[in-house]
Amino acid sequence: MILLPLLGRLVVSLSLIAAMIAWTVGARVESPLQASAKAPPGQANAAGHWVERARGSIPMPAGVLAAHASALVAMPDSDPAALSAFWFAGDRESAPNVEIAASQFNRKSQSWTAPQMVVNRHVAASVLGTGIRRLGNPIAWLDPRGRLHLFVVATGLGGWSASRILHLEQSSPVGDGNFQFQPVGVIPLSWLWNVSYLVRTAPLPLADGGMVLPAYFEIGAKVSVALRFDQYGSFLGMTRISKRTFTLQPALLTLTPTHWLALMRDHGEDGKIRASETLDGGATWLDAKDLPLPNPDAGVATLSIGDMHLLAYNPSNEKRNALTLAKSSAGTDWSSVMELEQGPEGHEYSYPAMAWADNSLWVSYTDRRKSIAWRRFDWKPGAVAP
Repeated sequence: MILLPLLGRLVVSLSLIAAMIAWTVGARVESPLQASAKAPPGQANAAGHWVERARGSIPMPAGVLAAHASALVAMPDSDPAALSAFWFAGDRESAPNVEIAASQFNRKSQSWTAPQMVVNRHVAASVLGTGIRRLGNPIAWLDPRGRLHLFVVATGLGGWSASRILHLEQSSPVGDGNFQFQPVGVIPLSWLWNVSYLVRTAPLPLADGGMVLPAYFEIGAKVSVALRFDQYGSFLGMTRISKRTFTLQPALLTLTPTHWLALMRDHGEDGKIRASETLDGGATWLDAKDLPLPNPDAGVATLSIGDMHLLAYNPSNEKRNALTLAKSSAGTDWSSVMELEQGPEGHEYSYPAMAWADNSLWVSYTDRRKSIAWRRFDWKPGAVAP
């Protein structure tokens, strides 16, 4: 009986601590930055359409039962691979045997390489000198030197809400196809052991060679933030993206080099894709009008290719059994491009990722928690297909 009041006080104390952290999240404001531009496939408003070139499932490691949360990164033109993919795989989400898996799409063979396990929680923990119970949500970034960085959600005590962001850097030679990553450390984001910070969506490359990594805080309040890194992968600071306390997993779009849009997963009751914007290259952010698109408390993926802005999302307020690709010229008014997946109730197609490589649009996503599906599209200018 004595334990109940103590547990109640503990819950209240943790809630207050979470509220304090959420209030101070993003207190470090950065100077204005400029995003780097991707080569456009054509004008967003010009006639044209996407044509599917190939599709399939990324090979899974032998004996692995489940896969989730893929990330894509385009490789340099000189690399044998056009694209690298990362995801977490194991018996199930949060299983003790979950590791971060990787595969590359080889330009010569036009196929995916045999998958590798590239991050093991025991190995990473031994290097860091701290325990890791779970791994998940890998996000990849290629720095100007051609070296890959991984940002991985790693938990200690507690569930996903007690996670930290683990930074790893590629240690093997670039282009040899053998991924080896060494832990750099946990990104220092809060005074409470850096807990409850997670990543899910792709970084935004900057003109100075650095990048902005979208992230979010999750204990109690759900708060979207932006993390700034220099060209070598050194952490420089954090800015809060939204004043709302129910947004997470922000995905960034570049409307101009200094005007960016953040589209966020909705953990609230309305089930909308939430939006914030910055007009000064990430120095300050303001909440913007919500998109007129539903969100079933699920992650979205964004990609700006010139003045064409793309969004992959689940077109429902409640379910994840469909996945849609939409486009916009201004980031506000969206029109459907195609249905990526449509399955029966109970199926899940979620956590999409997108990349632009070898003049193609690549999309990957979780397929029923069993594998990672991928699709490749080419842009065809001219008359829109019937």
